[in-house]
Amino acid sequence: MKQITFVLLILYLFSLVSCDDFTFSNVYEGKVVKVLDGDSFNILHQGKVIRIRLAEIDAPEYGQVMWEKSKLALERFVAGKFVVIEEFDRDQYGRIVGHAYVKETWINAKLVQQGHAYVYTRYAVSKKLYEFEAEAQKHKRGVWLLSEHERVKPWEWRKQN
Repeated sequence: MKQITFVLLILYLFSLVSCDDFTFSNVYEGKVVKVLDGDSFNILHQGKVIRIRLAEIDAPEYGQVMWEKSKLALERFVAGKFVVIEEFDRDQYGRIVGHAYVKETWINAKLVQQGHAYVYTRYAVSKKLYEFEAEAQKHKRGVWLLSEHERVKPWEWRKQN
């Protein structure tokens, strides 16, 4: 009986971990002081500048078609504004990888929805982001206006360059 209870408990805990909802370890609040590209920016948090990389998405890189438009889109959403960052992870450079919110607006999702960023399939867990990307592709927004030849996903472009 104890073994069955233990197995059921393990299965229950696994189901919690494998679901689409996830918890965040830290929350950061601050004013955006600099937009670096289409998926990263700096915030001033408690007197310190912190670099933020948006989680689960990847915007065109410097030198790629649409990189400037992606950066401008992120600037329109966050530049000079107060943001809340829910930490998702840390990257190999030590940056906070997170979900950004301005008031009630989920910035990561807005960028994908408008075609200014791709869902970063290697790291993405949010089903909603995939839905937003399909919507952007269907309506030919942002990067989805480009020809297939011009439309190189940033992670593929980085491998080539």
